[in-house]
Parts: sequence; C-alpha cells; structure tokens
Amino acid sequence: MKRLGPLATLLAGLLLGLFVLSLNATTGEKTASSSGYRPPDTKVSPKPSATSASPSPTNSPTKSPTKPPPAPVPDADYAGRTDDDSASVAVTTEDGRAVAYYCDGRTREAWLKGDVEDDGSMRLIGKNGAELNGTLKEGKRISGTVAVAGARQAFTADRTKEPALYRATTTVNGTETDGGWIVQGDGTQVGILNRAGTPSPAPRIDPGTGAVTIDDRQLTARPVTP
Repeated sequence: MKRLGPLATLLAGLLLGLFVLSLNATTGEKTASSSGYRPPDTKVSPKPSATSASPSPTNSPTKSPTKPPPAPVPDADYAGRTDDDSASVAVTTEDGRAVAYYCDGRTREAWLKGDVEDDGSMRLIGKNGAELNGTLKEGKRISGTVAVAGARQAFTADRTKEPALYRATTTVNGTETDGGWIVQGDGTQVGILNRAGTPSPAPRIDPGTGAVTIDDRQLTARPVTP
C-alpha cells in the first residue's frame, strides 16, 4: 500500500491539470464570442469573367458618299476646228446617238455615226476607216481626235445655239449631188459638194432657211440628226 501512494498522487495531479486546461479553453471561447470580434474574411472575390464584362462600344462603318449619276447626254449641236486649224468638225447628239461631219472645205470629208455613252464618251465610225473618238464634257464641249484618210487630228467642238450640221442630197442635171456644211457658232461656214464622187468647195447656204443654189437650181440643205 505504501508503494501505491505516490502513483495515486501523480494521477490525481494529471486529472486536475486536464480539468484546468479544459476550463480555460471553454472560458476563452466564451470571451471571444462575447467581445463581438470576428476574424477577417480572407475569402477572395471571384474575378469577373470575360463573358460578363460589359461590351465595348464599336464604331459603325462610315458610309462613303455615293457618286451622283452622270447627267444625261443632251440633244445638242457642237462645232469647232482641228487643233492645226486645217479642217472643221461638227457633231450632233440626240437620244444617246451622234452623227459627225469632218470637212476641210476643199477635198477631204467624212460622215461618221455611233453611240454616246452615259459618261459622254463616243466612238463614231465612217467609211474608209474614218473614226472619231471624243468625250462630251459637262454638255458644253466635245474634245477628242478624228482620223480621216490615214491622218489623225485633235479637235475641239463647242456647243452652238443653232444647228451646226447641214446636208443636201439630190440629183442635179442628172448627176448625183451630195453636199455637207458645218456652220460655226460665229456664223462662219465651210462645206464640200460631192458630184458623182468628185469633191469641190460648196456654195454658202442660208442657215435660217437652208436654201442653197447649185447650177442655178435652188435646193434646201436640212439640219442633220443621228
């Protein structure tokens, strides 16, 4: 019995220590809860996803200004001269078509026809390879080149208030006669009279009436349309 005394004392001390520790722990928990203290929230807020981000404003494409449609080709007459001043050129336009006459007033002439495009460009064709390429600008002037008898010349023809192109085709004294005239804006005129294939300078016409006298016979030259 004497040997069990110290062991019992040790066990009693351990039990007392455990009781004191348990009591302190319980008291500490009550103190923390009663003081209102809360440990800091260490949770990390989730980052917004790419899909939840507000869309950035996008610039709508700017519409380029549309080109106004070309002005319709007017029905009008144009008369002028080649750049070397050796011949005259007249063009009449109507309903998108054109007829032209090239004349040097002596021996060289050509009648040409063709279409006028919406942009004012034209390519007119005549006999023996004659060709006129021109562009109508703002309805006031035609500029381009004309090729007759293998020679190509630049020309400019301005719009005229009165008809610029006249023609008379008939038989005079049994001979087929074909006359062509160009009347410039200032009233000057030039023409060729072709008799059975032989050209010569044409007599003057009256632009107001178209009257012309050939071999003592009065004829009427009329404005030419396409």
